[in-house]
Amino acid sequence: MTPTPLVIIGAGPAGAATALTLSYLGIPSVLIDKAIFPRDKICGDAISGKVPTLLNRLDPAIMDRFRQRFRPSDVWGIRFYPPSNKLIELPFKIGYERIPDEAPGYVSKRIDFDAFLIEEVRRRSDIDLQLNTEIVATTRTQAGYRIQAKDGREWEANLLIDGSGAHSKFSRHEAGQEVDKDHHAAAVRQYYRGVTGFHPDNFIELHFLDAYNPGYFWIFPLPNGEANVGLGMRSDIVKKRGLNLRKELPNIVASGAFRERFAHAEPMGPITGYGLPLGSKERTLSGDHYLLTGDAGHLIDPLTGEGIGNAVYSGFIAAELAEKCLAQQRFDAAFLAAYDVRIERVLRTELRLSYRLQQIMQYKWITNLLTGIVAANPKVIEVLCRMYTDFELRKQLVRPTFWWKLFRTKTGKLPAAAEKGR
Repeated sequence: MTPTPLVIIGAGPAGAATALTLSYLGIPSVLIDKAIFPRDKICGDAISGKVPTLLNRLDPAIMDRFRQRFRPSDVWGIRFYPPSNKLIELPFKIGYERIPDEAPGYVSKRIDFDAFLIEEVRRRSDIDLQLNTEIVATTRTQAGYRIQAKDGREWEANLLIDGSGAHSKFSRHEAGQEVDKDHHAAAVRQYYRGVTGFHPDNFIELHFLDAYNPGYFWIFPLPNGEANVGLGMRSDIVKKRGLNLRKELPNIVASGAFRERFAHAEPMGPITGYGLPLGSKERTLSGDHYLLTGDAGHLIDPLTGEGIGNAVYSGFIAAELAEKCLAQQRFDAAFLAAYDVRIERVLRTELRLSYRLQQIMQYKWITNLLTGIVAANPKVIEVLCRMYTDFELRKQLVRPTFWWKLFRTKTGKLPAAAEKGR
């Protein structure tokens, strides 16, 4: 048995971010994953601005290496199609100049992004990376947890950080985080080559179609003329309506609204499905000698389905708390509760807002009314663009008084909350 203060299970974005942050803090760790990288991971492949912002905190050269190694699509905004199909284009930055190295977001296949993170892990001599290592048991001990691998190896850890994803056994059986279909989404994805009609600056596309509300059909531009195409809906709604998303996806692609754009497109592989544990339910992600990060902590945005950014962010938070744990030799639940406090401040409030917006968007007439207001007023579009980087402004979205004031902006005067900071 190998005694070690910190063991991280799962080497995806959450686990890799945790290990990298610890390493840059001068703290060694063991990082374990059952897979051999590169390996595919079913995902929408969108990398939000949280990721480059956080990785740049460690070392600006990290994102430079990523861009040089894999040439991801640089993303500069969102094309939003409400049920009325009245297009709204929201750039992430007002008056931006397209400089790929300064993009606010990217689209990159997960097989590439995750492999890159592993490359970064291998650059750090104080990260003990154990791939092709399946964990079969985690046993509570006086010192923390005994982690047992299928090949017979064992580690004794004071702190176990779980980043093993949506199907984490530890999260479910040890931490008691059961799947709740009301706070879970089903999604399918297929890669295509030759889809046309993208915005010249690689805006990702969210199509909120009547038949699949609450949920959306997405088309995300990838490098080399490829695209990530998918459909996601809340799991309880999928079950209630008896939908088979694998069958629905090709029906959407062949429908009149998209037929022309896919006329010469070719699928690059089968339709694959996956589950998304949404962050719309209040959960405790810490306990005696453990922390839950990323999808293992159910931190996926309930409106957009984004998980990578929150996974990386939670990994940073876990690593920074682990530094304090080691300094004070405190690994008890009371001390580790600071993780939930920071998750609440940094991520949970945003997840709560997304959930409220998801609920509002179930009502087509409200969505069409609000998007009609937006489409008719360039100043409102400017406000929404600023919301990408201004969370305090984004919170106004769920306040009826904010929209009522916007409804009265024919004079061009915006609500005080929107005017602030202009």
